[in-house]
Amino acid sequence: MSINEILSATIVLAAIFGYVNHRWIKWPSTIGILVLALLFSFVLAIVGEFVPVLMQKVAPLVAAIDFRKALMNFMLSLLLFAGAIHIDANGLVKEGWFIIILSTIGTIISTLLVGTLSWCLFWLFHAHIEFIYCLLFGAVISPTDPIAVMAILKTAKIPHSLELKISGESLFNDGVAVVLFISIAEAAKNGTQNFDVSNMLTLFAQQAVGGLLFGAILGYAGFLTLRTIDNYSVEILITLAIVLGGYSVAGYLHISGPLAMVVAGIITGNKIKGEAMSETTRDYLNKFWGLIDDVLNAVLFLLIGLEMLIIQIYPVVIVIGLIIILVVLIARWISVFLPVYFLRFRITFEKNAIAILTWGGLRGGLSVALALSLSPAMHKNEFVLITYIVVVFSILVQGLTIGRFVRRLSGPSSIQHRDDSRQ
Repeated sequence: MSINEILSATIVLAAIFGYVNHRWIKWPSTIGILVLALLFSFVLAIVGEFVPVLMQKVAPLVAAIDFRKALMNFMLSLLLFAGAIHIDANGLVKEGWFIIILSTIGTIISTLLVGTLSWCLFWLFHAHIEFIYCLLFGAVISPTDPIAVMAILKTAKIPHSLELKISGESLFNDGVAVVLFISIAEAAKNGTQNFDVSNMLTLFAQQAVGGLLFGAILGYAGFLTLRTIDNYSVEILITLAIVLGGYSVAGYLHISGPLAMVVAGIITGNKIKGEAMSETTRDYLNKFWGLIDDVLNAVLFLLIGLEMLIIQIYPVVIVIGLIIILVVLIARWISVFLPVYFLRFRITFEKNAIAILTWGGLRGGLSVALALSLSPAMHKNEFVLITYIVVVFSILVQGLTIGRFVRRLSGPSSIQHRDDSRQ
């Protein structure tokens, strides 16, 4: 199957499902396309039992799509940049401490909790999987996905400060998750006796700090370049070059490309748009990257739905996966509660912030991509299926209900600043 055929089939299906959702279902685009893709896969699987030749033709097409490479090597850079240019930098700075702590310590806490509880759960079901692999799964499923979060928050209508907390965390915690994933994966390959905390910290500094600095360099290089011209087509082309070229260079430098794209996007969306672009260029830039965001999100969630056709199904693992949905939610609640509890005297939190941040911590394509990068020896088949179950639940159930959930809990802030409590 050629790349042209794969790309054509993917775009055609995304367009059809997008039309059906917009015309009749009227759910958020990403959720509607995912649901239709899941139904499409389900129907094909049933029909394939009676017409085997159908599955013989469709399954290889889906299998030919390398979801991990498509997301991690191409789509992720564009989607993160497209989302970051709409982030309010001033608001992000105000929420900075909480976002930093939640995206680092919170992710580590969640990884440990999910890994430990998953190991216990497998043991109860007599499916003996080593603890190190369960910990690796914890790193896979713990990060909230910036693509899923930002796509669904557009229609959730939650308070702006909470939206900044959720979207800011989701944009930055992938760097921590990737470092944890790589470190634990290396320990699993080489044996836990070779696990070195100093190596992990060095890797974190190289990946995360390097990515942040490189993103700042990209952003300010773009600013210095774009302020010297006034031609919207050339300026948009330069922003595209910053993303695609910068992401490739980040890979060669072994630093976090996703974090670089987030920082470059924030600088572009705030400093460059405000100081280096005309009103006409700003309008074209917003429309261009908005279109990129919508199209790639449609394709991404279509691919997540179609993955069901090639995922190996194990009844016992399905049961474990359904229970792990609850495990992940509990771990998320604890990883949110602890930072909120210790920062409550320094930061003003909205009423029911913990509940909203817990339910709004969606999992998405990033977790699926990390799970698909596991080797068979790391129980790839089992963890891919469980990850898929958690991600689908997160997007469909949490994504569809987050708006109503927030409206039911909405009200004045219940956690006040220390000075306010003295008045």
